[in-house]
This record gives sequence, C-alpha cells and structure tokens, in this order.
Amino acid sequence: MIMKHLFALKIIQAIFVFLQTMGLKLNRVLLLFFVLFSFSCATKKDVIYLQDNSNYETVNVLPSESTIQPNDILKITVGALIPEAALPYNKSSASSFQSASIDIMKLDGYVVSNSNIIDFPIIGEINVTNKTPKQLAAFIQNILEKDGHLKSPAVEVRLLNGKFTVLGEVNKPGTYDFTETSITVFQALGLAGDLTINGQREDILLIREIDGKRTISHIDLTTTKWFDSDSYYIKPNDVLVVNPNIKQVKSSGIIGDTSTVLGVASLIISITILLTR
Repeated sequence: MIMKHLFALKIIQAIFVFLQTMGLKLNRVLLLFFVLFSFSCATKKDVIYLQDNSNYETVNVLPSESTIQPNDILKITVGALIPEAALPYNKSSASSFQSASIDIMKLDGYVVSNSNIIDFPIIGEINVTNKTPKQLAAFIQNILEKDGHLKSPAVEVRLLNGKFTVLGEVNKPGTYDFTETSITVFQALGLAGDLTINGQREDILLIREIDGKRTISHIDLTTTKWFDSDSYYIKPNDVLVVNPNIKQVKSSGIIGDTSTVLGVASLIISITILLTR
C-alpha cells in the first residue's frame, strides 16, 4: 500500500512539472491537486480509537447475560449427591461431555422451539421465555428439589451455538462462534482482525434481533460514551457492519488505486495539451 502511494506521488510530481512547462499557472496547478487530495487524505481523528479515554472514570463492570432465544441450542447438565440418580435427567453422561467436541454437543443439546419451549427428561416441557441460562438452571434446580426428584441437585446450562457476524471493512469478515457468557464489541472486532484503515470508526452498525424484534444501533469507536449502553456486549446472532469511511468512498471514485491515478494523469495531460495549443 505504501509503495502504491509513493508511486502515485511520483506520477503527480511529474504531472506538476509538466503542467508548469505547458504554461499552466502555479495557483491553478495547486488548486487542482488540492481538490484531488482532499478526497483521499485521512486525519488521526478519523482512525484513533477512544480519543476521550483520558477523561474516563473507573466504573464497576457487570457483564450482561443474554436471554434464551428460539433456535438456541442448550447444554443442560444435572448432578446430585448420588451421581447415578441424576443420570435420567441427562442426555449423556458427564464423562462423554468432557471428551465430546462442541459439534457433538450441539447434536445432543436441547433446541429451543419457536415458542420458547424445551422438552426436558421426566419433567417435560419447560418454557424458557425471558430466562437467561443462569436463570433457567436455577428454575430447573428448584423443580428437581421441590418436587422430590433429586436431593441437593446441581444444574448447569450453557449456550452452545452462540455466534456473531462481522461484515465490511475488517481484515477477516465472517461469522464467529463463541461459548463465553459475554463478549464485547472490541473482542468481536479483534476476532475479525480489527478494522482496516478504511473502516468508518465513527459509525459501526450493530444489528440485533431479540424476542422477535430487530434493532439497529450505532457505535462510535472514537469515544467511550457508548461503554454503558446495551451495545457494549455482543449478544448471540448480532451482526456488526463496518462501512468504508467517507474518504475511502470519495477516493474510490476519484483516486482509488495506481491505475486510476494513471488514468487521471492521462486525462489531465490531454486536456492541458488541447487548451494550450
């Protein structure tokens, strides 16, 4: 990229000398190149993250856990004082889970229906509406103990198919899986290889669908003001869109690459020759 810019500058320098020899006034030459470069130059303000970080005050961080959604795949493990007593409440034994891959776990997991229902062994149908995995674990544990199924049961619920998508001006766009209970926007962008130099940092689009409703939020990576918003943590099925910055959009139409520079140079020289004959 640097070599391309240096080559382009060499071409422009040669054009500058040529136009002067053709009698074009210096102020017109400067004006022409100022217009061209005004579309392709970027400033530090356009690319530096969290520019107001010196004013940021320490706050307590409380990671948010997403509520369970339709088509989520859950791993639910039930334990008890007598391990054998808990076997009927598990789809597979604990030992097989430890050695299984995440893909095998998905095949053996509980798929949440479109009506937010899972079919749990012995207990039957359980409505998971508005419950986080942690809340669902407490709910099942309470049923097992209160109804006399198990003595001192322990329940763990985890989401197996958490994923997010990053599109646009990043180095590795794509869809990424995660099993953590929480992941931040910065971590998500890091997995996607960070923004390219052409990415618009002031307006990252976050597309989110929860409980059948779709929202679009706007994130400005150059400031910390959004840290306390719901957009700070990624939720399953989120989509991040990084559009090209204004400079890149404009330069793609005027001076996008070396071949474009050569085309513009040829046009300028041709027009100058015609006008000075």
